Amino acid sequence: MKTWLITGCSSGFGQRLALAAAQRGDRVIATARNVKTIEAMAEPFGGRMITLPLDVTDAAAAKAAVAKAVETFGGFDVLVNNAGYALFGAIEESTPEEYRPMFEVNVFGLIETTRAALPALRRSGGTIVNMSSGAGIEGRGGGGYYHAAKFAVEGISEALAGELKQFGIRLLIVEPGPFRTDFLGRSITIAANEMPEYAATSRKHYRETNDGNQAGDPDKAIAVILQAVDADDAPLHLPLGPIAHAIAERKLASFRSDIDAWRDITIATDFDQP
Repeated sequence: MKTWLITGCSSGFGQRLALAAAQRGDRVIATARNVKTIEAMAEPFGGRMITLPLDVTDAAAAKAAVAKAVETFGGFDVLVNNAGYALFGAIEESTPEEYRPMFEVNVFGLIETTRAALPALRRSGGTIVNMSSGAGIEGRGGGGYYHAAKFAVEGISEALAGELKQFGIRLLIVEPGPFRTDFLGRSITIAANEMPEYAATSRKHYRETNDGNQAGDPDKAIAVILQAVDADDAPLHLPLGPIAHAIAERKLASFRSDIDAWRDITIATDFDQP
């Protein structure tokens, strides 16, 4: 039986993962910024699921949630950094008032929650699951700040994997493609200052036409995440769904093409040997 601490459980993957873990008999600390939105979720599971308020941008709140988890269950062995949202808009048209709060949640919130959890995880070992995205694999026009935030999650996660291996802590970077959750409806902000010059890269139409029509089955995605957490041989990167795999393959091919294009020129940059 595992014990999970999961952020962002009011909807989407966070909520589904909390329920799936509890339904299979695990213990769950489910958190959300507004805890009232998730309190009813715990009722069927008795004491095996508790709900706590957690605004991940509040370092003190993260420490308090970890302390309560340790007090209630003696610790935990899976941390899931799921809280986050997207900002769609071109780099020029998005404002600091729009992109800075998104970075606070998606990047700095993940950092503060992880830092708060590490003393307990170093004692227990276990797994940190960081929810990235296909947007963390490849950057495209119209979502630059969200791509940047998810690229940061990828880099932080890879660094943590190297730092925490000595303590028996694994990292799992989950990179979903589009799944039929309420993410497009609830968890996306569109830049208010829409500039006609960037109409060609706008994601607004994508949101309007794809919300509720995504091909990905979120329950199947959750089953894969549970399997990966349980496995001894799970990879560091876990792209979910055929679109995420296509994005990864395209990025690998593009990167290889760039490396090869000027290889002879760019590799000849060391000092000449005497």
